[in-house]
Amino acid sequence: MSTGDLLTVAGFRTGWALARWLPERAAYALVDALAATAYARGGDDIDRLRANYAAVRPDLDPAALDALVAEGVRANLRYYYETFRLPAMSGTDIDARVRVEGDAPVRAELAAGRPVICFLGHLGNWDLAGAWCCRTLGRVVTVAEVVKPERIYREFLDVRTSMGMRVIPLTEGVDTFAQVRRETTGPVVVPLLADRDMTGAGIDVDFVGRRTRMAIGPAALALTTGSLLVPVSIRHEPRGAGWGIVITFHDPVAAPPPGPTRRRILAMTQTCADVIADEMRTHTADWHMFQRIFTDDRGESP
Repeated sequence: MSTGDLLTVAGFRTGWALARWLPERAAYALVDALAATAYARGGDDIDRLRANYAAVRPDLDPAALDALVAEGVRANLRYYYETFRLPAMSGTDIDARVRVEGDAPVRAELAAGRPVICFLGHLGNWDLAGAWCCRTLGRVVTVAEVVKPERIYREFLDVRTSMGMRVIPLTEGVDTFAQVRRETTGPVVVPLLADRDMTGAGIDVDFVGRRTRMAIGPAALALTTGSLLVPVSIRHEPRGAGWGIVITFHDPVAAPPPGPTRRRILAMTQTCADVIADEMRTHTADWHMFQRIFTDDRGESP
């Protein structure tokens, strides 16, 4: 492990400790102060976030875009703080921080003993949403990218599994899809972050007026298992002394008519991309995307 990795791990562990004993109001004030420092320092991550937000909101002038990026950095650090705090939160605390919209079709499908596949963007706090799902909807199976340094990945894995989630690592050379497919039986929620392709096997879609590559997993899994596919967006909203989240289950995506599988996956993925794009235009600061995702930004041909 490099010196930089050690410092990163130390920073995360310090954050984990502070999140559990600092009073909530003080913790959110600290998060805002750290976010302001990170934004002022700038760097490649901030520049990439600005470029991604500019793609979503081309109508903004430079000053308004800067303000939006600053809020995005705050929202991102808020996500980390809330996730660090999850192991110390009671079930009642978790429930009090979550408001849900449009969940009736999902509950009906689960009550009938069938799986539900959720197409998520990197929006809001998906770990808090996952904890709520485990408490309220039942079994949750998901996939997580193995990030570096791996010790940080293990910390996040411990948080997620302690909440009751079954987490399958996205590992090079391993058929992750087959593992998830085997678990997609009965009343289970399968939330998958899909607005960025992390496998190299994604599919190109139109997204906020640009071309990008998204994961095929949600649509492919829904087609192969006959499960409901539901786009899901998550956003922060003020709650008491701090913040909570709103989980919106959007209208289920209808399976396209019979035809080539790739074409059907594309149609379903494009529908999900359109839903997520509409949400992002309204709640852009909740999109935690510090990577190049657009085709022209990656230097690829459309």
